[in-house]
Amino acid sequence: MAVPKAIRSLKHCSAMRSTRSAFSTTAAARTTSVTLKALGLDSYNLGVYNGEWSGNGDIVETTNPATGEVLGAVQQASAKDLDHTLQCATRAAKMWREVPAPKRGEVVRQMRNALSEKIEPLGRLVSLEMGKILPEGIGEVQEYVDIADYAVGLSRMLNGKVIPSERPGHMMMEMWNPLGVVGVISAFNFPVAVYGWNSALSLVCGNAVVWKGAPTTSLTSVAVTKILAEVLEANNIPGALCSLVAGGADIGHKIAQDKRVNLVSFTGSTGVGRKVGLTVQERFGKSLLELGGNNAIIVHSDADIDLAVRSILFAAVGTAGQRCTTTRRLFLHEDIHDTFIERLQKAYGQIRVGNPLEPGVLCGPLHTKAAVAAFEQGIADVKAQGGSVIHGGNVLSHLAGNFVEPSITSITHNAPVVHREIFAPILHTIKFSNIAEAIEWNNEVGQGLSSSLFTTSPERIFNWIGPSGSDCGIVNVNIPTNGAEIGGAFGGEKETGGGRESGSTSWQQYMRRQTCTVNYSGSLPLAQGIKFE
Repeated sequence: MAVPKAIRSLKHCSAMRSTRSAFSTTAAARTTSVTLKALGLDSYNLGVYNGEWSGNGDIVETTNPATGEVLGAVQQASAKDLDHTLQCATRAAKMWREVPAPKRGEVVRQMRNALSEKIEPLGRLVSLEMGKILPEGIGEVQEYVDIADYAVGLSRMLNGKVIPSERPGHMMMEMWNPLGVVGVISAFNFPVAVYGWNSALSLVCGNAVVWKGAPTTSLTSVAVTKILAEVLEANNIPGALCSLVAGGADIGHKIAQDKRVNLVSFTGSTGVGRKVGLTVQERFGKSLLELGGNNAIIVHSDADIDLAVRSILFAAVGTAGQRCTTTRRLFLHEDIHDTFIERLQKAYGQIRVGNPLEPGVLCGPLHTKAAVAAFEQGIADVKAQGGSVIHGGNVLSHLAGNFVEPSITSITHNAPVVHREIFAPILHTIKFSNIAEAIEWNNEVGQGLSSSLFTTSPERIFNWIGPSGSDCGIVNVNIPTNGAEIGGAFGGEKETGGGRESGSTSWQQYMRRQTCTVNYSGSLPLAQGIKFE
């Protein structure tokens, strides 16, 4: 794509070109160039799509957090771009709702195949732009493919209920109809999958989708939208059905405010999510909130130690601690505490930290410099609040990117830093003496997303998943807190927002429920035996 003359004159775009030229002979630059080309991207890209590509907002560069390399630039949406896009999406939704659900599923099936064909370069772009290791980047695209498979099957099973009527000659049933326009505001840490969960289900439910991804992963948003747009074009379907409005907090706020957006699905921090929820509720819109997590694993004395150590390693260090389901608190029974800590420290010592595209690397960079600062503050707070760092605790400043050491602390369960979600690989370890105590500590934080118990005791297992057990939306036994499957509903309680995405009955959030009664009797009996004559 040729860069417009007006754009070439901007100083920061000139800086971008000079920065890129410094990397032009490196393997990193070659990898970036090949990846962008495979996905139809360039060094400058338009970030608004509603059947046509445009963009009149700020130009935002995205960088590789592992190297500092500028990957490219995306022209964001202006307020006028958003308004026009919502007009187009509203029209597309009115057309799409009349298409039979199985035929909507066929279009999603084609999207699934198109994504699968691009899974390697798209997964590589996720690694380049977000910073997660390549197997996780490819796995994230696979998650979109999987939810598309699920949505295709769902398109033939959007079932209501027939409800017994107390009145003779009457039939009562439940109908599910499309909402209209779904606005998706997704976060940087899953720049493909979270949109995929929402988009695939929204589409088979008969809605149009308007997407605002994170500004720091705008290239990924554009790449995914290009793939979907080709499928829509091939089927003579308005491109506005899968609209994109790249932008920052101002665009997100306008989406939350706009009555044309029937459902706002927001993934991000609890603080921002609280504002989004209030804004949407003020206009009586619907919101789906997937917010913070402060997840715990409890390891009892009878647990399979090898299984628990391997699980915690992935749960605490995967994606450099930047998952909402990352394990941040580890409760160890006093009988195994010392042995377990020794095993865990040894396992942490074998973790390779580095460029996420290199084979064998298990921990890539944090996404931004601000995240590195939050890591440093978290480590300082641990020490100030009576805890100690028993592994790691350092910023790896000798590396070019935003790298830190995966860290383990020893601290009390009620220290303020333990109750705060720090989006970095910091694992707080705490000793407990009985299961009731551990469950109480699991539940005492504000968040309620994911939790796990490692034990072989049926009594403890069923207590853990019962009414007096974990208060989280995801409650696991002998598996980590992360790595959720698409077949189950994903989401949490309390400050996690209460939303549910992906499987189970999550599709119902993208539709409006109607209770319908049909009188075929020719008479008018009233409910509850009321006589009005």
